[in-house]
Formats: sequence, structure tokens, C-alpha cells
Amino acid sequence: MIKNFIEVNKEAILRDLGILVSHDSVYAEDAEPFGKENRAVLDDALLLMKENGLRVKNLDYYCGYGEVGEGDKVIGILAHLDIVPAGDGWDSDPFLLTAKDDKVYGRGVSDDKGAVIASLYALKYLIESGYKFKNRVRLITGCNEETGSRCIAHYVKEEGDCDMAFTPDANFPGIFAEKGMCGGYIIAKSDKIIAIEGGTVSNVVCKEVHATVKKDSFDIEAFKAYFKENDLEVNVLEADDIDITVYGKAAHASMPELGINAIQHLFKGFYVAKMQDPLVDYMHEKFDLDVHGSLIGCDVLKDEYTDLTLNLGVIKKVADEIRISVDIRFPVTRKTKEVSSIVVSGLLSDVAQFACSSLVEPLFFDKESPMCKALRNAYIKVMGDEKTQMEAIGGGTYAKAMKNCVAFGCEFLGEDNHIHDANESLKLESLYKQIEIYIEAIKNLDEVV
Repeated sequence: MIKNFIEVNKEAILRDLGILVSHDSVYAEDAEPFGKENRAVLDDALLLMKENGLRVKNLDYYCGYGEVGEGDKVIGILAHLDIVPAGDGWDSDPFLLTAKDDKVYGRGVSDDKGAVIASLYALKYLIESGYKFKNRVRLITGCNEETGSRCIAHYVKEEGDCDMAFTPDANFPGIFAEKGMCGGYIIAKSDKIIAIEGGTVSNVVCKEVHATVKKDSFDIEAFKAYFKENDLEVNVLEADDIDITVYGKAAHASMPELGINAIQHLFKGFYVAKMQDPLVDYMHEKFDLDVHGSLIGCDVLKDEYTDLTLNLGVIKKVADEIRISVDIRFPVTRKTKEVSSIVVSGLLSDVAQFACSSLVEPLFFDKESPMCKALRNAYIKVMGDEKTQMEAIGGGTYAKAMKNCVAFGCEFLGEDNHIHDANESLKLESLYKQIEIYIEAIKNLDEVV
């Protein structure tokens, strides 16, 4: 019956996903609270919910929700409509849903607009099949997950926490723990670097950096040889000054080992080429190519579940100051006070300052709790996979912004959907499986809440 429902609705599912993908819903300051495109995509999302049988409410354009069912308790599905910048390197228009072979492409199809549509159609199926809800179920769509989750903070302020909830913004069969976060900026100066700019956001591995440096400040041939030996792309233009572009590979900051950080390789190249600059020495001493913070004393923070990761996402010189963003995801049993103390002491020096701008405590749930078991059992029923366990991750989700919430889906084991990268994609079969799993998850939570 569910498969027949999906088959009948395939055209509508892709049409509705295309509507959401058409919005370049990156955070902006052209309208409160998160920009015109985030207002527009929320309007469209709420209209789709209303057209499919949900009662809708707009919470001041921070977020909105569609609701079905009655009762005092609320089951939440927290998904987000905002996206990271599309960037370059796409083979198709990132804001035009494009189908090719067995996939669809577009910014947000996996993170997280596809999950919004999958959740909506799960609720649509339950409504149309006559399912009797014992509690209220809300599909809550926020517009600020990528840049702080103020949307869900506003929801909690206005509506309170859900009694049980999941956010389809990670992996199946679910996430029982999320690392804590420590973010900030290195602030330094350099006499050799005239200009530098690279990266888009702090939570993405920098994939391209441009620098202008003084001529004769380093060994150009040794610099080029470093990139050739490591099979990395670099452009060097020699004129009155030296213009350099280093190309890396983007990845989410929670898994920096999957990317190639252009910032780190640029400074590594400078160090190998013997640029006499205190900032170059500092970057070699504190980071080199390491992504686990081992050079700044973070090895002691590793626990039985996870290790620490570190990402340099954005670099820019303004006036005479160079600012470099630092995104640290730390193990789930540690606390922000302990971590920030080690990070700050490890990064401070005579050459650079470190300004800590954000601290977020880890999230930890018992895998045997009724909520976690209900979600994993939904996955098992649809996929028949009893072997794969819930996991701890480095990514931060809405689960940290609301009590009684864990991440559940939307990505399946072994998939690489190029989230936060060019050519973000989603297998159609995976989208349809999401719908099936969320149907079962909603029913299971409705029984145990």
C-alpha cells in the first residue's frame, strides 16, 4: 500500500521538491530574520503542507509548522529549509531540480529540503490512509540551521519543547550522540602576505584560496614542487607581486578528513618554500595538515565514542589583520569549559590571538531509550538491517536546539550526496525509502510518547 502511494505520487514529490530547491535560501540580511529567500521558501513549504492536509502556522518567519492530530503531547519532525552557498563547480543549475539517471541534483536536495518533502509525504500518507493519530505531530521547518539554529530557539520560546522529536538531517539508523562545538577566529598579521581570501563558511573545508604575496619572499620552485609532489592543483602568476590560487576539496567540517583544505596546503607550501614569516611558522606549528587538533594539545580529549576534529573554513585579510575561522567538534563526553581551556591555550601565542565566538555542549542519549528504539525499529522494519547501529557524529543538528530530540536519517550508509559541495545529489530510491521509514517512525513514536 505504501509503495503504491509513492508510485502514484512520484511526479508530485519531485514537483514539490523542485519548488523548495528553486530558492537560494542562504542566510541574508535583506529581510528579517534570515533574508527574503528564506521567507519565500518558508511560505512555499507552509503552502505545500496546507495543500496536503496539515494545519499550518508561521512563527514570525523564523520557522513554521504543519500539524495533524489532537492531544496534549507533540511529536516533532524538525527539518530545515536554509542552505549553504552553492559555490562553483556545478554541472547543472543548483536551483533547478535536475534529474539524471537515478538521482536528482540541486542545492538542498539532501541537506535538508529532500527530507522536508519526505516527511511531508509520510504525513500525507498517514492522513489519506485514515491513520488515527493519538497525539499531535508537527513538521517543523526552520530557516537558520546552517548559521545558528535561532529558528528552533524561537520555536521553543513560542511553543515549548516537543515531547519526542527527530530531525532528518544526518544518517540512518539514527544518531544517539553529537559532538560539542567550539568555534572562533585566529587573528594575526603578516608582512609577506599582501592579500588573502578563501572559503565560504566556517563549517565547510576550504576548497579554494587566493593570495597575493611579496615577490622574492619564498622559493617559488620549491612551492610549485610541493603541490606537484602531492598531486594538488595550484596556479602561480608572477608579476610585481606573486598571485597564487590553491584548489582543494570541500567537505563538511564534521568530517574534514574527507576534504582537502586549501588554507592548510597554502601555508604548508609557504613553509616548505622557506617563507620567513611568523604566521607561516605559527600555522605549521599549530596546524600543518592535521585535522584532529593534536598539535594544539587536543589528543587528551578523545573518548570511547569519538575523537576531536578541527577545520579551517574561511580566511580573509582586512586592513592589516588576517582572520581565520576555526571550527572544532569535540568528543561527546567532554564539556565546553574543559575544551575551550585547552583550545585557547593551544592557539594563543605572540604571533596570533584566538577569539572564541561559540561554544555548544555535546548531546548524548541512551541508545536503549524508548525514543531511540522506536526510531531504529522503524528503520529495521523497512530496510531489514538489524546490524547497523545508531552512531555518534561530529555534525551538529537541530537535536541540540530542542529537548527530547535526536537526528534520524536522511542519508543512508555508504552514500555520498556531496552535501555542502558542488553537485549535491539524492538517489530517488533513497528519497522514497525515507518516506517509508518516516511513516513507520511517526507511528512508533505515536505509540511510546
